[in-house]
Amino acid sequence: MTLLTALDGSFGDQPEAVSIAGVATSWADLRAASGRLASAMVGMPAVAVEAEPTLQTVVAVVAGLLAGVPVVPVPPDAGPLEREHILRDSGALPLPAAAGVERALPTPSPEVPALVMYTSGTTGAPKGVVMSGRAIAAGLDGLADAWQWTADDVLVHGLPLFHVHGLVLGVLGALRTGARLVHTGRPTPAGYAAAGGSLYFGVPTVWGRVCADPAAASALTGARLLVSGSAPLPVPVFDELQRLTGHAPVERYGMTETLITLSTRFDGERRPGWVGVPIAGVDTRLVDDHDTVAPHDGETIGELQVQGATMFDRYLNRPEATADSFAGDWFRTGDAAVIDASGFHRIVGRQSMDIIKSGGFKVGAGEVESCLLGHPSVREVAVVGFPDDDLGQRIVAFVVLDGVVGEEVDAALLIDHVATNLSVHKRPRDIHVVAELPRNAMGKVQKHLLR
Repeated sequence: MTLLTALDGSFGDQPEAVSIAGVATSWADLRAASGRLASAMVGMPAVAVEAEPTLQTVVAVVAGLLAGVPVVPVPPDAGPLEREHILRDSGALPLPAAAGVERALPTPSPEVPALVMYTSGTTGAPKGVVMSGRAIAAGLDGLADAWQWTADDVLVHGLPLFHVHGLVLGVLGALRTGARLVHTGRPTPAGYAAAGGSLYFGVPTVWGRVCADPAAASALTGARLLVSGSAPLPVPVFDELQRLTGHAPVERYGMTETLITLSTRFDGERRPGWVGVPIAGVDTRLVDDHDTVAPHDGETIGELQVQGATMFDRYLNRPEATADSFAGDWFRTGDAAVIDASGFHRIVGRQSMDIIKSGGFKVGAGEVESCLLGHPSVREVAVVGFPDDDLGQRIVAFVVLDGVVGEEVDAALLIDHVATNLSVHKRPRDIHVVAELPRNAMGKVQKHLLR
């Protein structure tokens, strides 16, 4: 098949080409097992795959791609309402009870839907994002170029297999580039340290835990590239990871609908808090509140819009939502960003959640969060805007303090820290100390729960 070139014999074979939670297989055996299952899938409208971190999940996903049947990854921890919605909305059927006899199948068209991945549903019922094989291939090829990702790499991660990060990049990416894949089952520092990889994927929570385990971090010094995504990487974690491993991590940005569109490059600048430049085949722009293209001056905040080869086809059964998400050929990400004169991008946050209009000023929550994380007493933080009769919105920070150090700091000192290091109008009006921040499976803070 054209998407997963490693399974066509393009890179030879090896007995442990793919290892998931300690269970390994060769590319040839993976292709054979997937081919047998694919023969039993032909003609299905879509197939639901329980996306546990197992080799069987990889076999099932590859089988769907071979058969030209859209694969619908189902989160293992999905509650009954979410699960029912995904299955009903997608029309996906369960995996065949038994594999068929392997037979030659026609190569699916690159335009055929390959995956239907459901959004997190923070603003309503999850939407099914329909992605073609062509878009997936374009996204992976763009990242292979940006990261100099080749068959010589050993990719290590332990991310969930029902998101773009863990499944598309973390599994299909390896099967396209020919890199050997080691999935650790769970993304633990010990698992990462023992894997001996050259290329590591993690979310900020994972990298924070690696930094808290210096022995594990030191084991990554022999790696070629550490990649962070799915949520903003706090600058202190960036700095500590670089100190402990000798590697400045690569940061990247994307969405389920667009796949990965921005990244710092293996051979380029890696600037803490910034997510780099568009990958090959992608264009970006900023649009202000009046739908006017905003300047790329490193300061002006606008909505990030993208277009290019990595785009999704549509929201399943949601033609109006699909139409509303585009301005002509430009996809409205809903994320606020700034772009500097060199084309480097910094994501400020969600337009609806992370742009706080306070006292006539437009404040990015991410900038305030980064400042607070620079204080030694703060381990985690989330900044949101609360309605205020006088200011319109007031800036409110929820902080997780860092052990004994945090006990010596009160709210006034944290507020002054922001007022001193940023503009006075960007200071939080309220500080709430919490034991932990609510996060989803990918480590993203769920700010709507704080509100």
